[in-house]
Amino acid sequence: MNDGQFQTTSSQNGTDSASSVPHITAPATEKQLEEKISELHQAGIEYEIEARSRVLGIGYVNFQKASLSPKSLGIIPEEDARRLKIICFSFRPREVIEFAVLHPDDPAVQEYIKQLSQRYEVPSKIYLMSKKSFDRAMSQYRFVPKVRAVERDVKIQEEDLNRFRAEKNTLQDIGEQLKKISVTEILTFLMAAALQHRATDIHVEAEENGIKVRFRIDGTLHTIAELDRNLWRQIVSRIKLLAGLKINVDDRPQDGRVRLDVGDEKIDIRVSTLPTAYGESVAMRLLRTKMAMIAFEDLGLSGSALKRLKEQIQRPNGMVITSGPTGVGKTTTLYAIISKLNTPEMKIITIEDPIEYEIEGVNQSQVDPSKNYTFSKGLKSIVRQDPDVIMVGEMRDAETVDIAINAALTGHLVLSTIHTRNAAGTIPRLLALGAKGFLLAPALNAVIAQRLVRKLCSSCKKEISFSELDEQKRERMREEFYRIPETERGATPIEESPFFVSQGCEKCGGIGYQGRTGIFEVFIMSAELEQIILSRELSEYKIEDLLRQQGMVTMFQDGILKMLDGITSPSEVFRVVE
Repeated sequence: MNDGQFQTTSSQNGTDSASSVPHITAPATEKQLEEKISELHQAGIEYEIEARSRVLGIGYVNFQKASLSPKSLGIIPEEDARRLKIICFSFRPREVIEFAVLHPDDPAVQEYIKQLSQRYEVPSKIYLMSKKSFDRAMSQYRFVPKVRAVERDVKIQEEDLNRFRAEKNTLQDIGEQLKKISVTEILTFLMAAALQHRATDIHVEAEENGIKVRFRIDGTLHTIAELDRNLWRQIVSRIKLLAGLKINVDDRPQDGRVRLDVGDEKIDIRVSTLPTAYGESVAMRLLRTKMAMIAFEDLGLSGSALKRLKEQIQRPNGMVITSGPTGVGKTTTLYAIISKLNTPEMKIITIEDPIEYEIEGVNQSQVDPSKNYTFSKGLKSIVRQDPDVIMVGEMRDAETVDIAINAALTGHLVLSTIHTRNAAGTIPRLLALGAKGFLLAPALNAVIAQRLVRKLCSSCKKEISFSELDEQKRERMREEFYRIPETERGATPIEESPFFVSQGCEKCGGIGYQGRTGIFEVFIMSAELEQIILSRELSEYKIEDLLRQQGMVTMFQDGILKMLDGITSPSEVFRVVE
């Protein structure tokens, strides 16, 4: 049974239900006569529409004297319905979803119907309607209730977060709570738990005998739950629905996004699905604006490295590059530098892939390969905008490197990232990408290599002596400690210094760590280094030897200094660097 009391016919039965002609009865006033003529005219139009529907092989529907179900109407947003001239007038879950259209041949209409049919996993049926019926249906939208959150703009209310927070403490507790709540609450619960425990990623992975749920917290994955495999389809369908992905597509990767509003904070969630042997692997990355705006002084830089880098970013031109593998905070470092430079007197433009966090006062542009808008093409346009500071998300190809170097030599401060193992490897990598040595040397101001180490929880860390450490670690640390310039390490021998390890408590969720900080190595361009770049004997090892001689503190040495300050543990530094 269709919603409402409107008339429908199918192309299969050929019923002529809308073509009966109204009769005029006498006596009739002039107004009544006009109304009857109008009805006759519209009846003729409806007859033609119905005849056309039979030719097209689709159904016919008439809404003129019917009320439609607000629930069915609400399947299609009013602006989409008005734009595409399409009405959803009947939706029966697990059976059929029915649409009335003005233009059944419009490719945009066909694609829209296909997407909705796939999203709700039901077959669709199309009917032809008249303009009069469409106008009547649109008038019924005033009865469609305004929903709290639309599919692409998820909102978790404060009461939901508070309720879930009250039910859990450690990561192990999360797993137990997941088994007690309904399937419809699982996704909301996971997001609330991830926010509470400062997780940057949520992984939902299908395995042979179950579903594994993991959080990435401070760069490390933690398994928080094993769920019944029977819940897999419902959980994944819910995630896909929220992220605007095709529910019935599971044999190829998909990417989507969800906006989460928590109080006054907006969180962008990037959703990625990947087909695997036992089902799709789902990864959700939580990008939190408030967490991104870290101050330059809070990055973890210290000593001469901090002093020299401050000087270099204040220069009006040149290049400052951060290096390291994916996920070590390179972009966060560049954002911190931009935030420090961001004043009304400075024009700053970025080109990124993607724009991870929005910065007020900065012109941010995102590459779009589908429109042939690449780093190199964007960078060419940015230079014409007369910026003071340019940030290029990543040095990926020869053209981007060449434009960036020329921009640095012609009065712009250029910030960018590159994938290398350490600071010394940045120069050979840039040359391999096509940079010309005689241009690179004068253009390059500074290179920052970095990793992220977890910070010990201040509530449960405990002190241990140097002698309690593993012998192999002691020897490695002793060797590097005494190679650190004394002005950086101080006079206290490492053998007499205290160290700290984690235990785990309620405050840190039983992990033993809370938050992360950077360990860095920073070098500044020098005349000696320029000679190596221009020589034919260039090598990463030769560059590193020179940088050590010039007093550069390596990442591992910086990690030792942070151990001695009680910021992190020996095992954490060895895990990240060695």
